Amino acid sequence: MIIIMERNATKANVDKILDLLKENGFQVRCNQGEVHTVIDALGDKTTITPGRISAFEGVKEVKVIREPFRLASRDSHEDDTVIEFSNGVKIGGANKPVAMVGPCSVEDDYDGLLEVATAAKEMGCQFLRGGAFKPRTSPYDFQGHGEKALKFLKQASEATGLLTVSEIMDASDLDMMCEYIDVLQIGARNVQNFKLLQAVGKCNKPVILKRGLASTIREFLLAAEHIMYQGNHNVILCERGIRSFDSAFTRNVMDIASIPVIKKYSHLPIIVDPSHGTGQRYLIEPLAKAGLVVGADGIMIEVHHDPENALSDGKQSLPIPMFKEVMKRLNQFNNRLHYEKNCLSANVE
Repeated sequence: MIIIMERNATKANVDKILDLLKENGFQVRCNQGEVHTVIDALGDKTTITPGRISAFEGVKEVKVIREPFRLASRDSHEDDTVIEFSNGVKIGGANKPVAMVGPCSVEDDYDGLLEVATAAKEMGCQFLRGGAFKPRTSPYDFQGHGEKALKFLKQASEATGLLTVSEIMDASDLDMMCEYIDVLQIGARNVQNFKLLQAVGKCNKPVILKRGLASTIREFLLAAEHIMYQGNHNVILCERGIRSFDSAFTRNVMDIASIPVIKKYSHLPIIVDPSHGTGQRYLIEPLAKAGLVVGADGIMIEVHHDPENALSDGKQSLPIPMFKEVMKRLNQFNNRLHYEKNCLSANVE
Protein backbone atom coordinates (compact mmCIF):
# COMPACT_ATOMS: atom_id res chain seq x y z
CA MET A 1 0.00 0.00 0.00
CA ILE A 2 0.98 3.64 -0.42
CA ILE A 3 0.46 5.98 2.51
CA ILE A 4 0.30 9.70 1.75
CA MET A 5 0.81 11.92 4.78
CA GLU A 6 -0.76 15.33 5.32
CA ARG A 7 1.48 18.25 4.42
CA ASN A 8 1.59 19.28 8.09
CA ALA A 9 2.32 15.75 9.40
CA THR A 10 5.12 15.70 11.96
CA LYS A 11 8.16 13.44 12.05
CA ALA A 12 6.59 11.75 15.08
CA ASN A 13 3.45 10.99 13.02
CA VAL A 14 5.56 9.41 10.27
CA ASP A 15 7.81 7.47 12.65
CA LYS A 16 4.83 6.00 14.48
CA ILE A 17 3.51 4.49 11.24
CA LEU A 18 6.96 3.31 10.12
CA ASP A 19 7.54 1.56 13.45
CA LEU A 20 4.17 -0.21 13.29
CA LEU A 21 4.74 -1.40 9.73
CA LYS A 22 8.23 -2.70 10.44
CA GLU A 23 7.06 -4.49 13.59
CA ASN A 24 4.54 -6.38 11.45
CA GLY A 25 7.05 -7.43 8.81
CA PHE A 26 6.38 -4.82 6.16
CA GLN A 27 9.11 -3.61 3.85
CA VAL A 28 8.92 0.17 3.88
CA ARG A 29 10.40 3.05 1.93
CA CYS A 30 9.85 6.63 3.05
CA ASN A 31 9.95 9.38 0.42
CA GLN A 32 10.15 12.94 1.75
CA GLY A 33 8.72 15.32 -0.86
CA GLU A 34 8.50 19.09 -0.88
CA VAL A 35 4.79 18.94 0.02
CA HIS A 36 3.97 15.44 1.26
CA THR A 37 5.75 12.47 2.78
CA VAL A 38 4.87 9.23 0.98
CA ILE A 39 5.42 5.77 2.51
CA ASP A 40 5.60 2.68 0.27
CA ALA A 41 4.69 -0.43 2.30
CA LEU A 42 4.86 -4.00 1.05
CA GLY A 43 3.54 -6.77 3.27
CA ASP A 44 0.58 -8.80 4.49
CA LYS A 45 -2.47 -6.52 4.72
CA THR A 46 -4.26 -9.05 6.92
CA THR A 47 -1.96 -8.05 9.78
CA ILE A 48 -2.42 -4.31 9.29
CA THR A 49 -5.33 -3.15 7.19
CA PRO A 50 -5.41 0.09 5.19
CA GLY A 51 -8.37 1.15 7.30
CA ARG A 52 -6.29 0.91 10.46
CA ILE A 53 -3.50 3.00 8.94
CA SER A 54 -5.92 5.68 7.75
CA ALA A 55 -6.99 6.26 11.38
CA PHE A 56 -3.50 7.43 12.39
CA GLU A 57 -2.95 11.13 12.95
CA GLY A 58 -1.31 12.86 10.00
CA VAL A 59 -2.47 10.35 7.32
CA LYS A 60 -4.14 11.93 4.30
CA GLU A 61 -4.79 8.89 2.13
CA VAL A 62 -4.02 5.17 1.87
CA LYS A 63 -3.94 3.60 -1.60
CA VAL A 64 -4.04 -0.15 -2.11
CA ILE A 65 -1.91 -1.41 -4.99
CA ARG A 66 -2.82 -5.10 -4.92
CA GLU A 67 -6.47 -6.11 -5.00
CA PRO A 68 -7.92 -7.38 -1.71
CA PHE A 69 -9.27 -10.60 -3.26
CA ARG A 70 -6.01 -12.47 -2.83
CA LEU A 71 -7.20 -16.05 -3.37
CA ALA A 72 -9.41 -15.18 -6.36
CA SER A 73 -6.72 -13.02 -7.94
CA ARG A 74 -4.35 -13.94 -10.75
CA ASP A 75 -1.56 -12.61 -8.55
CA SER A 76 -1.89 -15.78 -6.47
CA HIS A 77 -2.97 -18.18 -9.23
CA GLU A 78 -1.85 -17.21 -12.71
CA ASP A 79 -3.44 -20.09 -14.64
CA ASP A 80 -7.18 -20.43 -15.16
CA THR A 81 -8.95 -22.58 -12.60
CA VAL A 82 -10.61 -25.63 -14.17
CA ILE A 83 -13.39 -27.34 -12.23
CA GLU A 84 -13.83 -30.99 -13.14
CA PHE A 85 -16.77 -33.24 -12.31
CA SER A 86 -16.87 -37.00 -11.80
CA ASN A 87 -18.45 -37.55 -15.24
CA GLY A 88 -15.61 -35.71 -16.99
CA VAL A 89 -17.34 -32.36 -17.53
CA LYS A 90 -14.92 -29.44 -17.10
CA ILE A 91 -15.57 -25.72 -16.63
CA GLY A 92 -12.89 -23.10 -17.22
CA GLY A 93 -9.59 -22.73 -19.01
CA ALA A 94 -9.46 -23.79 -22.63
CA ASN A 95 -12.39 -26.17 -22.27
CA LYS A 96 -15.47 -25.74 -24.40
CA PRO A 97 -18.16 -23.60 -22.68
CA VAL A 98 -20.92 -25.54 -20.93
CA ALA A 99 -24.69 -25.04 -20.88
CA MET A 100 -26.89 -25.04 -17.77
CA VAL A 101 -30.62 -25.04 -18.52
CA GLY A 102 -33.90 -25.64 -16.77
CA PRO A 103 -36.89 -23.96 -15.13
CA CYS A 104 -36.61 -21.11 -12.67
CA SER A 105 -38.59 -23.21 -10.17
CA VAL A 106 -39.06 -26.95 -9.98
CA GLU A 107 -42.82 -27.29 -9.84
CA ASP A 108 -45.13 -30.10 -8.75
CA ASP A 109 -44.83 -31.73 -12.16
CA TYR A 110 -41.99 -34.21 -12.55
CA ASP A 111 -42.99 -35.12 -16.11
CA GLY A 112 -42.59 -31.47 -17.15
CA LEU A 113 -39.15 -31.29 -15.56
CA LEU A 114 -38.12 -34.55 -17.22
CA GLU A 115 -39.29 -33.18 -20.57
CA VAL A 116 -37.00 -30.18 -20.11
CA ALA A 117 -34.10 -32.39 -18.95
CA THR A 118 -34.52 -34.73 -21.92
CA ALA A 119 -34.48 -31.80 -24.34
CA ALA A 120 -31.39 -30.39 -22.60
CA LYS A 121 -29.59 -33.71 -22.94
CA GLU A 122 -30.61 -33.97 -26.60
CA MET A 123 -29.14 -30.52 -27.29
CA GLY A 124 -25.80 -31.33 -25.69
CA CYS A 125 -26.23 -29.48 -22.39
CA GLN A 126 -24.35 -30.70 -19.34
CA PHE A 127 -26.38 -29.30 -16.43
CA LEU A 128 -30.01 -29.24 -15.32
CA ARG A 129 -30.82 -26.22 -13.15
CA GLY A 130 -33.92 -25.55 -11.13
CA GLY A 131 -34.96 -23.79 -7.96
CA ALA A 132 -36.17 -25.67 -4.91
CA PHE A 133 -36.05 -22.68 -2.57
CA LYS A 134 -36.98 -19.37 -4.19
CA PRO A 135 -36.09 -15.97 -2.71
CA ARG A 136 -38.96 -13.84 -3.97
CA THR A 137 -39.51 -10.11 -3.63
CA SER A 138 -43.10 -10.65 -2.51
CA PRO A 139 -44.02 -13.11 0.27
CA TYR A 140 -47.13 -13.97 -1.75
CA ASP A 141 -45.16 -15.34 -4.71
CA PHE A 142 -44.27 -19.02 -5.08
CA GLN A 143 -41.44 -19.92 -2.70
CA GLY A 144 -40.48 -23.36 -4.05
CA HIS A 145 -41.22 -26.96 -3.10
CA GLY A 146 -38.08 -27.55 -1.05
CA GLU A 147 -36.88 -31.13 -0.65
CA LYS A 148 -39.55 -32.49 -2.98
CA ALA A 149 -38.10 -30.35 -5.77
CA LEU A 150 -34.58 -31.56 -4.94
CA LYS A 151 -35.78 -35.16 -5.25
CA PHE A 152 -37.29 -34.37 -8.65
CA LEU A 153 -33.96 -32.88 -9.79
CA LYS A 154 -32.07 -35.94 -8.57
CA GLN A 155 -34.52 -38.24 -10.32
CA ALA A 156 -34.24 -36.33 -13.60
CA SER A 157 -30.45 -36.36 -13.27
CA GLU A 158 -30.42 -40.14 -12.88
CA ALA A 159 -32.68 -40.48 -15.93
CA THR A 160 -30.58 -38.24 -18.21
CA GLY A 161 -27.05 -38.15 -16.78
CA LEU A 162 -27.15 -34.36 -16.41
CA LEU A 163 -25.45 -32.71 -13.45
CA THR A 164 -27.76 -30.66 -11.22
CA VAL A 165 -27.67 -27.03 -10.04
CA SER A 166 -29.93 -25.48 -7.43
CA GLU A 167 -29.88 -22.43 -5.19
CA ILE A 168 -29.24 -22.65 -1.46
CA MET A 169 -30.80 -19.93 0.67
CA ASP A 170 -29.93 -20.98 4.20
CA ALA A 171 -26.92 -22.70 5.74
CA SER A 172 -29.27 -25.00 7.67
CA ASP A 173 -30.25 -26.64 4.36
CA LEU A 174 -26.65 -27.39 3.34
CA ASP A 175 -26.52 -31.08 4.29
CA MET A 176 -29.84 -31.77 2.57
CA MET A 177 -28.80 -29.87 -0.56
CA CYS A 178 -25.49 -31.73 -0.80
CA GLU A 179 -27.36 -35.03 -0.71
CA TYR A 180 -29.24 -34.23 -3.93
CA ILE A 181 -27.34 -31.53 -5.84
CA ASP A 182 -24.03 -31.50 -7.76
CA VAL A 183 -23.53 -27.70 -7.79
CA LEU A 184 -24.76 -25.25 -5.16
CA GLN A 185 -25.87 -21.83 -6.34
CA ILE A 186 -25.67 -18.61 -4.33
CA GLY A 187 -28.27 -16.23 -5.71
CA ALA A 188 -27.90 -12.51 -6.35
CA ARG A 189 -29.74 -11.60 -3.16
CA ASN A 190 -27.36 -13.64 -1.01
CA VAL A 191 -24.05 -12.55 -2.50
CA GLN A 192 -23.29 -10.67 0.74
CA ASN A 193 -24.85 -13.18 3.10
CA PHE A 194 -21.47 -13.87 4.65
CA LYS A 195 -22.63 -16.67 6.96
CA LEU A 196 -23.99 -18.54 3.96
CA LEU A 197 -20.82 -17.88 1.94
CA GLN A 198 -18.72 -19.24 4.80
CA ALA A 199 -20.94 -22.31 5.13
CA VAL A 200 -20.64 -23.33 1.46
CA GLY A 201 -16.93 -22.56 1.72
CA LYS A 202 -16.61 -25.41 4.20
CA CYS A 203 -18.20 -28.03 1.95
CA ASN A 204 -16.65 -29.80 -1.04
CA LYS A 205 -19.38 -28.99 -3.57
CA PRO A 206 -18.69 -26.60 -6.47
CA VAL A 207 -20.47 -23.28 -6.02
CA ILE A 208 -21.99 -20.95 -8.62
CA LEU A 209 -21.86 -17.44 -7.22
CA LYS A 210 -24.19 -14.98 -8.93
CA ARG A 211 -23.37 -11.29 -9.05
CA GLY A 212 -25.44 -9.15 -6.71
CA LEU A 213 -28.14 -6.80 -7.95
CA ALA A 214 -25.85 -3.80 -7.47
CA SER A 215 -22.48 -5.41 -6.74
CA THR A 216 -19.33 -3.87 -8.12
CA ILE A 217 -16.87 -6.29 -9.70
CA ARG A 218 -14.60 -5.89 -6.67
CA GLU A 219 -17.47 -6.72 -4.28
CA PHE A 220 -18.38 -9.70 -6.47
CA LEU A 221 -14.85 -11.10 -6.30
CA LEU A 222 -14.63 -10.44 -2.56
CA ALA A 223 -17.79 -12.52 -2.12
CA ALA A 224 -15.97 -15.35 -3.89
CA GLU A 225 -13.03 -14.71 -1.58
CA HIS A 226 -15.24 -15.45 1.45
CA ILE A 227 -16.00 -18.89 0.02
CA MET A 228 -12.40 -19.62 -0.95
CA TYR A 229 -11.04 -18.41 2.40
CA GLN A 230 -12.94 -21.28 4.06
CA GLY A 231 -11.18 -23.81 1.82
CA ASN A 232 -13.55 -24.33 -1.12
CA HIS A 233 -11.80 -23.07 -4.26
CA ASN A 234 -14.33 -24.59 -6.69
CA VAL A 235 -16.14 -21.32 -7.34
CA ILE A 236 -17.87 -20.48 -10.63
CA LEU A 237 -18.85 -16.84 -11.05
CA CYS A 238 -22.05 -15.88 -12.87
CA GLU A 239 -22.81 -12.53 -14.50
CA ARG A 240 -26.61 -12.21 -14.36
CA GLY A 241 -27.12 -8.51 -14.93
CA ILE A 242 -27.15 -5.57 -12.55
CA ARG A 243 -29.93 -3.18 -11.63
CA SER A 244 -30.09 0.12 -13.47
CA PHE A 245 -32.28 3.20 -13.82
CA ASP A 246 -33.78 1.91 -17.10
CA SER A 247 -36.09 -1.08 -16.76
CA ALA A 248 -38.51 -0.19 -19.54
CA PHE A 249 -37.29 -2.89 -21.91
CA THR A 250 -35.01 -5.18 -19.90
CA ARG A 251 -35.13 -6.61 -16.40
CA ASN A 252 -31.47 -5.81 -15.71
CA VAL A 253 -28.42 -4.48 -17.53
CA MET A 254 -26.25 -7.35 -18.77
CA ASP A 255 -22.71 -6.25 -17.96
CA ILE A 256 -20.85 -8.02 -20.75
CA ALA A 257 -17.69 -6.03 -20.00
CA SER A 258 -17.46 -7.64 -16.56
CA ILE A 259 -16.47 -10.96 -18.15
CA PRO A 260 -13.15 -9.89 -19.75
CA VAL A 261 -12.46 -7.66 -16.74
CA ILE A 262 -12.86 -10.61 -14.38
CA LYS A 263 -10.82 -12.79 -16.72
CA LYS A 264 -8.02 -10.24 -16.49
CA TYR A 265 -7.95 -10.00 -12.70
CA SER A 266 -9.21 -13.43 -11.58
CA HIS A 267 -8.49 -17.04 -12.48
CA LEU A 268 -12.02 -18.23 -11.61
CA PRO A 269 -14.34 -19.43 -14.39
CA ILE A 270 -17.35 -17.24 -15.18
CA ILE A 271 -20.65 -18.03 -16.92
CA VAL A 272 -23.44 -15.74 -18.14
CA ASP A 273 -27.16 -15.85 -17.40
CA PRO A 274 -28.93 -13.87 -20.16
CA SER A 275 -32.36 -14.98 -18.90
CA HIS A 276 -32.05 -12.96 -15.67
CA GLY A 277 -29.73 -10.49 -17.35
CA THR A 278 -32.46 -9.32 -19.74
CA GLY A 279 -35.78 -10.80 -18.63
CA GLN A 280 -36.78 -11.13 -22.29
CA ARG A 281 -36.87 -14.28 -24.41
CA TYR A 282 -35.80 -12.57 -27.61
CA LEU A 283 -32.63 -11.24 -25.96
CA ILE A 284 -31.39 -14.55 -24.58
CA GLU A 285 -29.70 -15.76 -27.76
CA PRO A 286 -27.84 -12.53 -28.71
CA LEU A 287 -26.67 -11.92 -25.13
CA ALA A 288 -25.56 -15.56 -24.77
CA LYS A 289 -23.50 -15.14 -27.93
CA ALA A 290 -22.08 -11.86 -26.68
CA GLY A 291 -21.02 -13.55 -23.45
CA LEU A 292 -19.32 -16.39 -25.30
CA VAL A 293 -17.49 -13.97 -27.61
CA VAL A 294 -15.90 -12.13 -24.69
CA GLY A 295 -14.78 -15.30 -22.96
CA ALA A 296 -17.57 -16.76 -20.82
CA ASP A 297 -17.02 -20.37 -19.74
CA GLY A 298 -20.69 -21.25 -20.06
CA ILE A 299 -24.28 -20.08 -20.31
CA MET A 300 -27.28 -20.49 -18.02
CA ILE A 301 -30.71 -20.35 -19.67
CA GLU A 302 -34.19 -20.75 -18.23
CA VAL A 303 -36.32 -23.32 -20.05
CA HIS A 304 -39.86 -24.38 -19.15
CA HIS A 305 -42.20 -26.95 -20.66
CA ASP A 306 -45.15 -24.51 -20.30
CA PRO A 307 -43.90 -20.93 -19.77
CA GLU A 308 -47.38 -19.38 -19.92
CA ASN A 309 -48.31 -21.28 -16.75
CA ALA A 310 -44.92 -21.18 -15.03
CA LEU A 311 -45.01 -20.26 -11.34
CA SER A 312 -41.99 -17.98 -11.74
CA ASP A 313 -40.10 -16.25 -14.57
CA GLY A 314 -42.30 -17.54 -17.36
CA LYS A 315 -41.71 -14.39 -19.40
CA GLN A 316 -37.98 -15.02 -19.65
CA SER A 317 -38.16 -18.79 -20.04
CA LEU A 318 -37.82 -20.47 -23.42
CA PRO A 319 -40.48 -23.03 -24.37
CA ILE A 320 -38.89 -26.32 -25.38
CA PRO A 321 -39.34 -25.97 -29.19
CA MET A 322 -37.82 -22.47 -29.11
CA PHE A 323 -35.06 -23.68 -26.79
CA LYS A 324 -34.06 -26.38 -29.27
CA GLU A 325 -33.85 -23.88 -32.12
CA VAL A 326 -31.88 -21.39 -30.02
CA MET A 327 -29.59 -24.08 -28.65
CA LYS A 328 -28.93 -25.45 -32.12
CA ARG A 329 -27.69 -22.04 -33.25
CA LEU A 330 -25.75 -21.50 -30.02
CA ASN A 331 -24.02 -24.86 -30.42
CA GLN A 332 -22.99 -24.00 -33.97
CA PHE A 333 -21.79 -20.58 -32.85
CA ASN A 334 -19.98 -22.05 -29.85
CA ASN A 335 -18.26 -24.73 -31.93
CA ARG A 336 -17.05 -22.19 -34.47
CA LEU A 337 -15.88 -19.79 -31.78
CA HIS A 338 -14.09 -22.52 -29.83
CA TYR A 339 -12.35 -23.72 -33.00
CA GLU A 340 -11.21 -20.20 -33.90
CA LYS A 341 -9.88 -19.61 -30.37
CA ASN A 342 -7.93 -22.85 -30.45
CA CYS A 343 -6.45 -21.99 -33.85
CA LEU A 344 -5.47 -18.53 -32.60
CA SER A 345 -3.90 -20.04 -29.48
CA ALA A 346 -1.94 -22.55 -31.58
CA ASN A 347 -0.67 -19.81 -33.88
CA VAL A 348 0.44 -17.69 -30.92
CA GLU A 349 2.36 -20.62 -29.43
